[in-house]
Amino acid sequence: MRRLLVAAAVAALALVVLLRRRPPRPARDLSQSGRSARNTHLAKVGTRASANYAVHSARRAFASAERRQAMDHEFELKTAAQVVEALGEMKGAMMKIGQMASYLDSGMPAHVREALAALQADAPPMSAELAAGQIRDELGALPTELFAEWDPVPIASASIGQVHRAITTDDRAVAVKVQYPGIGEAIRADLDNADMMFQAMGVMFPGLDPGPLVDELKLRLGEELDYRLEAEHQLLFADYYQGHPYITVPAVLPEYSTERVLTTELAPGARWEELVEWSQEERNLAAETIYRFVFGSLYRLGLFNGDPHPGNYLFEPGGHVTFLDFGLCKRFTDDEIEIFNEMIRQMVLERDPAGFRSVIEEVGLLAPDAPVDDETIMEYFSHFYELVIEDEVMTVTDDYASSTVRHVFDPTGGQRDVQRIANVPPSFVIIQRINLGLVALLGQLAATANWRRLAEEIWPFVDAPPSTPMGRDCQVWAQSRRGWTASNPARMGRARSVGV
Repeated sequence: MRRLLVAAAVAALALVVLLRRRPPRPARDLSQSGRSARNTHLAKVGTRASANYAVHSARRAFASAERRQAMDHEFELKTAAQVVEALGEMKGAMMKIGQMASYLDSGMPAHVREALAALQADAPPMSAELAAGQIRDELGALPTELFAEWDPVPIASASIGQVHRAITTDDRAVAVKVQYPGIGEAIRADLDNADMMFQAMGVMFPGLDPGPLVDELKLRLGEELDYRLEAEHQLLFADYYQGHPYITVPAVLPEYSTERVLTTELAPGARWEELVEWSQEERNLAAETIYRFVFGSLYRLGLFNGDPHPGNYLFEPGGHVTFLDFGLCKRFTDDEIEIFNEMIRQMVLERDPAGFRSVIEEVGLLAPDAPVDDETIMEYFSHFYELVIEDEVMTVTDDYASSTVRHVFDPTGGQRDVQRIANVPPSFVIIQRINLGLVALLGQLAATANWRRLAEEIWPFVDAPPSTPMGRDCQVWAQSRRGWTASNPARMGRARSVGV
């Protein structure tokens, strides 16, 4: 299998990839899942994979070329099943890594990606009794007492919690997300290993300062455990996008929400695996909406939803997208937004190598005395702006998405001189994650658009007129919301102007 990344893979593929899921065992209370226990669990997976590989290699040596190919495929399937099962049962940070690996790099065999995709919204659930007990502890009564109707079978189960359908006593259809008992301790155990992982990365990337990077990741993943904070984020996004013609954010029901239970409106829509079977026109419209949401939220709201994976979207024809899961969000200051703006000006609008270098030195992406010339720096970083550098229609391909991952994480590539001396400041950690995730998703859709013109509509310092029919609809909506401010400005600091 082709050499993958070193960061998302350093943890995920340290386990190896796998395939088709075995019938899962129900998730358990994770409160006893300390660091040593979880490390032992992973070690067992690695040991089993190593033993299987030794047997596979011995058998393969006596097979024909044609038979070897079939045997390799069978081995990948078997190993994938073991890893998916292990990550699904462990939940937490390790499962998140498996989710990311499932969509970030198209260089993985298709059958391996399909297996890991099971972690996006269909991991082994906790028992109905355990979920009911968690709701009783948080809301003071069993779900059958709180709701007019309660479905004990979850509609989705992921890394931190699972979601159940319910009907409130006033006839509202809702989605109730219930956090796994003990998941906080499990995630903290996983994050204890983050220091070692990034110290190891420091050997391959000497310019990387792991301390701030680890701190930022710990902070963001730790915030995901508090559903009250997620509710605040979702309330703000829902308020901001109220009445939007293409973007929907389900409303939060605070009376049914606590630190470990989050209740929102139940949203309709097709899942990702259905969208990829729709026409190219529909896929392009969905991609345009996601693009507008991601960068419109960043530049107009100063808030970034940093968890872009296929399980967090629901789709309806005509480009209508419902956005789910606001646990991993990052708020940006005006000064941080201005840095992003200036990088775009120097890279895209001015094409000024010296100017771009000055900006990234100021923000800490590159040391002032880095032994590399301006043109090499420009060449390396221009990859991340490739979609918007030229005013032309472009199709995002799987190959481009895969090359973007390798551009960041493969220290043996053609740009290794810049990779080895570049740093990742805290404010760029979540930005990098969503950039990689967004490109990967657009690649799966073969999304086609004039991304430069879409971007110029969104960038406040350009504020170009609409370039698509969707853009014209968004402009009408923005005009109707002119002067918007957050219902509770304390949630976000200074509100920015509406316009996506």
